[in-house]
Amino acid sequence: MVRRPLPLRLLDAVLYSSAWLAAAAAAQTAATLRLWPPAGPRGPRAAVLVFAATLLVYNLDAVLPFKHHQPAGASGRKAWQQRHRRALAGLAGAAAAGGGYLFLVDGWWRYLPLLVPLAALALGYSWPVARWRGRPRALREIPLLKVFLIAGVWATVTVGLPVLALHRPWAGALGLLGQRFLLVLALAIVFDIRDYGRDRRAGTRTFPGVLGVPGARRLALALLAASMALGLGRGAPPLAVLLPGLLATAVIGTAREARGDYFFALLADGVLLVQAVAYLVF
Repeated sequence: MVRRPLPLRLLDAVLYSSAWLAAAAAAQTAATLRLWPPAGPRGPRAAVLVFAATLLVYNLDAVLPFKHHQPAGASGRKAWQQRHRRALAGLAGAAAAGGGYLFLVDGWWRYLPLLVPLAALALGYSWPVARWRGRPRALREIPLLKVFLIAGVWATVTVGLPVLALHRPWAGALGLLGQRFLLVLALAIVFDIRDYGRDRRAGTRTFPGVLGVPGARRLALALLAASMALGLGRGAPPLAVLLPGLLATAVIGTAREARGDYFFALLADGVLLVQAVAYLVF
């Protein structure tokens, strides 16, 4: 086997360990915090907590036992995760320790009635939580649910935690909550396009399976347009809405199942990071 160049191996580690996605979640949280002046250190540390929680959830998903008995096929991401299962488990443990420390020190346990359902939804996405038709099922297997689940948890965490940390009224964040939900929903459909063949073989109904891939693309573009309109309507800086929107349009418009892992892991997930950075800059 030819050894990959060091820069590509480092890129694989950042992308496939979910560090890139966790950075996007933290940046989205930081962009939300920018709306209001911080009140003590707990506000900025909310972004660190979100980073740790994202690493924990996605790496727990990556080390699920049944996933390491599945053939990797042409997926470099899955093959990398199978080779580095122990490292991913260690990373999840470190994220749990760091996130747990912030959870206790900053008093997040006071919000357990909100956070426990969010954690249950995030973990239940891939972990089998109930038996149906003779075998355990995860929430992602419920027809058409998984994209709404991803968008709802992502928007609630990256907007809701800053609201709680800074003791702000929810009413002032509803516009951003809706904008972020629609954006993540549009991008989640892109990942349904990536998983179209696998979901079809597993009998999981998704939007590409119901509408076809072209129809799913059109739906994702409509959701993206609604997200951008909501952002402009609530007075967000136009460049912070339009520039990431153009990148998201290009990603959605060119998404197809045969695209390589970098397209999805780097570009599609990268839209979230680009949008957050745009809000921090403009």
